[in-house]
Amino acid sequence: MSHNQLQSEAMELAAPAAATGVRASLVGWLESERPRWFLWLPVWLGLGIASYFSLETEPSWAVALALAMAAFVLRVFVRGGISGDFFVPMVLMIVIGFALAKARVGYVAAPVLETTLQRADVEGIVTLIEPRANRGDRITIKVSSIKDRDRVLERLPRYARIRTLQSTPGLKPGDHVKLRAKLGPPSLPSFPGDYDFARAAWFQQLGATGFAIRPAEVIKAAAPQTSGRFSSAIERLRQAIGQRIKAALPGENGAIATALITGERGGISEASTTAFRDSGLLHILSISGLHMVIMAGAAFVGVRMLLSTSPRLALYYPVKKWAAVVALLAGTGYLLISGSSVATLRSAIMVAILFFAILIDRPAIAMRNVALAALVLLFAMPETLLDAGFQMSFAAVICLVASYEAMRDRLGLDPDVEHAGGWMRKIGGFFGGIVLSTLIASVAVAPFAIYHFHQTQQYAVAANLLAIPVCNVIVMPAGLLTLIAMPFGLEAWPLWLMGSGIDMMMWAAETVAAVPGAVGRVAAVPRASLVVFAFGALWLTLWRTRWRLTGLLMCALSIALAPFQQGADLIVGREATLVAVRGADGLLYATPGHHGGFELERWLSQDGDGRDAALVSTALNTGSNTSPWRCDVAGCMARVNGLRIAALRHPSALTEDCEAVDVLVVAFVRPDVGCGRVKLVIDRRAVQRAGTHAIYVEAATLRHQTPKLEILTVADGRGRRPWSVITNSQTSPKRAAPMTKSTTTDDSDE
Repeated sequence: MSHNQLQSEAMELAAPAAATGVRASLVGWLESERPRWFLWLPVWLGLGIASYFSLETEPSWAVALALAMAAFVLRVFVRGGISGDFFVPMVLMIVIGFALAKARVGYVAAPVLETTLQRADVEGIVTLIEPRANRGDRITIKVSSIKDRDRVLERLPRYARIRTLQSTPGLKPGDHVKLRAKLGPPSLPSFPGDYDFARAAWFQQLGATGFAIRPAEVIKAAAPQTSGRFSSAIERLRQAIGQRIKAALPGENGAIATALITGERGGISEASTTAFRDSGLLHILSISGLHMVIMAGAAFVGVRMLLSTSPRLALYYPVKKWAAVVALLAGTGYLLISGSSVATLRSAIMVAILFFAILIDRPAIAMRNVALAALVLLFAMPETLLDAGFQMSFAAVICLVASYEAMRDRLGLDPDVEHAGGWMRKIGGFFGGIVLSTLIASVAVAPFAIYHFHQTQQYAVAANLLAIPVCNVIVMPAGLLTLIAMPFGLEAWPLWLMGSGIDMMMWAAETVAAVPGAVGRVAAVPRASLVVFAFGALWLTLWRTRWRLTGLLMCALSIALAPFQQGADLIVGREATLVAVRGADGLLYATPGHHGGFELERWLSQDGDGRDAALVSTALNTGSNTSPWRCDVAGCMARVNGLRIAALRHPSALTEDCEAVDVLVVAFVRPDVGCGRVKLVIDRRAVQRAGTHAIYVEAATLRHQTPKLEILTVADGRGRRPWSVITNSQTSPKRAAPMTKSTTTDDSDE
């Protein structure tokens, strides 16, 4: 036998042995991580939920049930070992997540307004009143009737949210009101793939939004003894607390104090909100884990200290558990008066699990408790997985707990033992903990903030170092004292103390926000980049052995994928009156005018562009050298990657431009006539039906080749789902020409 034959046979024998060795190594690693398998259950559940929401068309119940049955059959027949204890539960949780999301969408289904009503008479019960900083209120009404001119709507939205230009004196939750308003369905995304308010509104059963033409008229006031509804009583209590706060602490400080106690942020001015956001302190204004822990923690510490003053109670009774029960009740009460938003509910569940762990003598801070909180939330409200607040808060908490566990193991610290140290050491540990926690949380949430908001706060650590001690020591404890003192009419003094602390926080926010470069702008990143980062971060934090370090490679891969999101070369929105093109400098330039300011701001945000929207659509488009637009009274023209684009305001220029341009955007309904060499026509009706159009132009590469166009609309990005079916059912097949999601060439067009 030749040497080559011997070598070949040896390699054939070695291959199975190597494969067996790799398999044994993987099995051994998974077995060593068995105590951490439970932590992955919410991850697999979330993966199933994400799979459901990622579909372009709504799956049938038959598909969901078939998947569930297959998973349960698999669970019955495969038991024991790695397959039965790890992989089968993984598949089962993914399928359960998919089915839960499907069931939740059907459970909350409610009618959605199908068209815009210019003068609708709306009657119903007020469920929520949100004061606005400038003027008026935003009220949510449980609708009982809608009359449009002489027509009475039969399919009524469950709830309608209406903005009023002036407040109605004495209006309370539970009142039966009537008002005239302009109503429409929940708004579409401003850009394909952007935040979909209509999807969020679906889960709130919010089927109509608009603004009041006439002030609200109270038909029948809510009678406290007969109004009955627990939610209305809670909302009236929140409103009364807010009014008492503003009476004792007027102005901006009162608005911020109201936000921290009742969760109502509508009274805070835009300037203050911007300062807190740009400094990295916006999380202070939104009731979350920080506030819930301070409120419940203050109750826990206060009750425990009070009970410990009695030697008999301290020695013979479980005062720590008694204090935990009081803290649970305090946290529940704070949840109710703070509005019970999803973010607050998430925090309350996590705090409840923390104190419940104390009751059963388990470690309060543990990754298992975080996993339990995630499971409870995802089972109850699967849609929260898509919420930026859910993603950012759990990212921060998971990384903080993982870091705490790693430092505890490395330093050999016992969490149940209070370590000695002088005042200087304790003060240093307090401020050092703030810095370290802020650094860890900032790194954890940065990718999610970039993906959702396209911003980073560069000096958030400095701002939090200044503001968090004030919030922890002065503001929130004073807020708790306010709630205790309010039934006795003694809230003025604790509110004065709270206002002093708010002044300090406001100074910190404004000072840090004013530093040059405080806010970093980042262009939109691909969804795949965020998904890879999230999985890599979970891999790094949930496992304990060295295999977890491969999560760093996944995070590095996500960073490498981030720059590959291409910006649109032409964007058409606002009924075809707002058009933007990408100039030679890579920036967007809009046609002159003041229409669609919010929409243009969203486009600029997608680009990571911090310019003012008003400046982009006015001063930069008056014949400047940087803007590609050249305008006259009839419209504007520009050139992008070799394509000539015309945005017409008036039909008088239609005939001429039909023979001179490649892409035609008309702010009116296009006449049904031929249009020469034009490759793409987008008119007002197309944008009304399909939403914003984003066009990507690939420049010609050969001398006789024309540029390629890829067109994506909001309707394309949303797919055909229950929350988007109203828009998509109205979409005409003639919305544009061509109007397909795939890349097209124009060599054979008209």
